[in-house]
This record gives sequence, C-alpha cells and structure tokens, in this order.
Amino acid sequence: MITLFLVEREILPSPLLYLSAFFEATRRDYYDLLTSVSERGDWEAWILYFLRGVSHQARDALDRVARINETREKWRKRLASRQTTKVMRLLDRITGNPFITVSGAAQELDVAFTTAQRTIDTLLEQKILVQAGDARRDRVYVAKALLDILDEPADVLQAEKLDGKKRQRR
Repeated sequence: MITLFLVEREILPSPLLYLSAFFEATRRDYYDLLTSVSERGDWEAWILYFLRGVSHQARDALDRVARINETREKWRKRLASRQTTKVMRLLDRITGNPFITVSGAAQELDVAFTTAQRTIDTLLEQKILVQAGDARRDRVYVAKALLDILDEPADVLQAEKLDGKKRQRR
C-alpha cells in the first residue's frame, strides 16, 4: 500500500519498491518497533527503521534496473549491425515488460501479424526470447534473462546485517 501511495502521489514513477522484503527480513525489529509505537509512542525509531527500509529497497531496485539496462545494451550491440528498427523497438519494449505475444508485438510496432512474428523469430534465434509454455496458439514469449533479474529475491542478507547492527547498539 505504501508503494502504491508513493506512486499515486507521483513520488515514484512506478511501483519499483518492494518494501515487504525488507520488513520480512527484519521481522523482529518490525514488530518490536510497532509495539514501541503502540505502547510508548516511539514514532522516531519506527520512522528511522522505515526510512532505512525504503533506502535499502531503493538501492535494490536501482541495482536491478542497472542490470536490466546493461543486458539490453549488450543485446543492442549484438544486434546493431544487422537488425531493423522493428527489432530494436521490440527489444526496448521487452525491457519494460519481458512478456510479449505476436499480437501484442504487432500492435506495439504497428505492423502486420506476420511482420511481428518475424521480428519475434529474430529475437528467438538470438536467444533473447524463449517461448513460455507449450501453447500452439496465442504463444507467449519471455525475455528470460530479464525475468531472472526481476525474480531474484531481495538482498535480505544486507537487510539482516542492518538489523543485527541495530540490535548490537541496544
């Protein structure tokens, strides 16, 4: 809810922060600090903890975005000398959403279905896209390398180190 609130208030351009991962990794502090707010009105400690979580998750999101951009640039260099602007436009599109269908590509590129299929076939040949599932119709393709970056668990070890340092200071 917090992330969506920040998007609604135009503080974040999109819901990039996954705060729950930080709170889960530091669950004991989460509950201890909430209890302190309820029992003693200790808002300052809660706000500092919360801001530390935002900072941690923002760094995680920036790292993921940087790795996605690096992957896209590697692909662009590999394709640059021999591919059409349609292939490059589709490559940029899948950077924002790693899933695509031929119909979606046709609409996105404003081309015929067969042209979109050939464009996707080029990315399949380059192993940038793979087919998700085994459907014969309405196939969905995915940029697996990008999905892997997005699906990685948050760096909870760093969050746990922060959590441990805080406990030692108590």
